Amino acid sequence: MPKLKLKKSVKKYLIIFIIIFILLIIGIKAIKTYKYHQTYEYKLLQINYKLDEIKILTSKLDNKYLDDLLTKEYNSNIPKLLTEKYFMLKNLDRYLNFISKNPDKALSDIVALVNVNRDRDFYEELETTDTSKGSAMLVNKYHALSKDYECEDIVKVSTTYGYSGMSLNKEAYDAFKRLADDAKKDGYTIVILSSYRTYEYQDKLWTDRKNQKGIEKADAYAARAGSSEHETGLAIDVADYNNPINFGEQESYTWMLNNSYKYGYILRYPQGKEDITGYDYEAWHYRYVGADLATKIHNEGITFDEYYEFYLNN
Repeated sequence: MPKLKLKKSVKKYLIIFIIIFILLIIGIKAIKTYKYHQTYEYKLLQINYKLDEIKILTSKLDNKYLDDLLTKEYNSNIPKLLTEKYFMLKNLDRYLNFISKNPDKALSDIVALVNVNRDRDFYEELETTDTSKGSAMLVNKYHALSKDYECEDIVKVSTTYGYSGMSLNKEAYDAFKRLADDAKKDGYTIVILSSYRTYEYQDKLWTDRKNQKGIEKADAYAARAGSSEHETGLAIDVADYNNPINFGEQESYTWMLNNSYKYGYILRYPQGKEDITGYDYEAWHYRYVGADLATKIHNEGITFDEYYEFYLNN
């Protein structure tokens, strides 16, 4: 009898142990399931994001943006946008809004245009140019100099390097002299046609063009006062002294494209980038930004507007 009772007792405890073990396993699974249901992966799956998209979203967005994303419908453009080279998180909502108005544009174009504020009208929400950046300051139809801005270190340009009456920032002028001297060695006489302008002069220039051709044409060819790079003393219009017409068709233009960045100058309004810069192509307009920055912009193959917003203002 004692042996039988012992066997029954062991069997009873074994059954209890098995039951407890099973309940423990179930409990652990339940806890794991609960915890998984709290993850962004699970929640994003519920609104139809795929695992590869979720991996991108969770690696690129912080919790604030992910929580906001969970309140919206599935949007396949979001993970795609996040993989664009020049994507800026602060512009995400603007990208999506611009896509809705321009569904046929490539996402790379959407990102580029929004980054440089082309989802807004020219001169809308004008920001004051950050002049503390010196030769890297941005002046365009969205970043303007104040009326009382005074350009520093302006010096006269010798008639050896430009037309009479020209003046330029000293650092930019010294760099241009090195550029022009080296171009001369290669057989090209590149001179300055236009350089520093005052606010008042730029205002008259734009107003005259507006009166002749209307606001739209005036904005395409000239900046409104405060928004002209020439007011910085860092911008120049150039020509080949021996072939002053149609600079973009001259061999000296090719020389500038291949070499100007080495001296700190960039072609400011390149062909094919009109939507980005807000200006028609100007083969003659160059901007001094310093050799290091000019080299980086040249190597990136993008405009100064794009470079500034992504690398200097992001």
